[in-house]
Amino acid sequence: MNMNTQNIDLRSDTVTLPSPDMLQAIASTKLGDDVFSEDPTVNSLQEKAANIMGKEDALLVPSGTMGNLVSILVHCARGDEVILGDQAHTFLYEAGGISAFGGIHSRQLKNNEDGTIDLDAIEASIREENVHFPPTTLISLENTHNRCFGAALPPSYMSKVSAIAKKNNCKIHLDGARIFNASVALNLDVKELVKDVDSLTFCLSKGLSSPVGSVICGNSDFIKKARHIRKALGGGMRQAGIIARFGEFSLDNMMDQIKKDHKNALMLAEGLYNIVGVNIDLEKIHSNIVYFKLDESKISLSPQLVELMKHKGILFFEVSPNRYRLVTHYGIESEHVEIVLKTLNEIL
Repeated sequence: MNMNTQNIDLRSDTVTLPSPDMLQAIASTKLGDDVFSEDPTVNSLQEKAANIMGKEDALLVPSGTMGNLVSILVHCARGDEVILGDQAHTFLYEAGGISAFGGIHSRQLKNNEDGTIDLDAIEASIREENVHFPPTTLISLENTHNRCFGAALPPSYMSKVSAIAKKNNCKIHLDGARIFNASVALNLDVKELVKDVDSLTFCLSKGLSSPVGSVICGNSDFIKKARHIRKALGGGMRQAGIIARFGEFSLDNMMDQIKKDHKNALMLAEGLYNIVGVNIDLEKIHSNIVYFKLDESKISLSPQLVELMKHKGILFFEVSPNRYRLVTHYGIESEHVEIVLKTLNEIL
């Protein structure tokens, strides 16, 4: 079992631990100094990532948060404005980095439940040239969308946003932390999902199950600038091939695991649907993220539910009052899902 043996941990797909095969793969990793671009394993990972995404180049960074920050700092000068969703990870969970480190103004637009932002709202929010306004230079999207039920943005939507961006001389950045979940959910090559964006990040340490790391992808000039900003932020790593080898292994071997994660999430959701007192919409199960609420008949248990389940060795988050998130990942098997359902049913 790929977790603390005392817990079934559904808090996030970031809690995965390396598989035995993954640990074996790093034993013979060739290393160099990546700040000098001399680590062969990092270079190999970056080339692989760029090819997978259909982009010219790529850059390894320690985290998705740094990946998004570096990317937005490349696209935006101080005082520029980025349009993003009000439920975006970059807005809610990245410590205000684009403002703190870049002096970049964010304009938050309402995310729909499917993770999209209304196209007319995007276009209407792009500033006209005026001394009173910050210039709008970037539109940032998220796929799959964490806060919006793990929904996947389809290529048709991305193309429409791209048309608006090009018309208004804006760039598009994609927080693709879980882009491979979107690929599985939509049954499309990942290239189709990112062909219309100027830059993207994806995480090695979520569904791909590596212990650390994210990758930025874009054109060669963009990555050259990103490398400089990564260094300025303290993200230049030396013998980073150890991290990169995990990532290479994940890209080569973990895609079937993501399909399994989605299957387990659906099993979990269908089981929750059959528990009296649970409110869940099965139409909103898109990938490996499951949200549910308690009915009014059980609402009195809401303040204690997370602790009651934790006492039974089952971990998940209450992300807002009476809204619970459970995430499936490597290490969660169908028998764990059955235990979760049985335990929750007993508590309710």
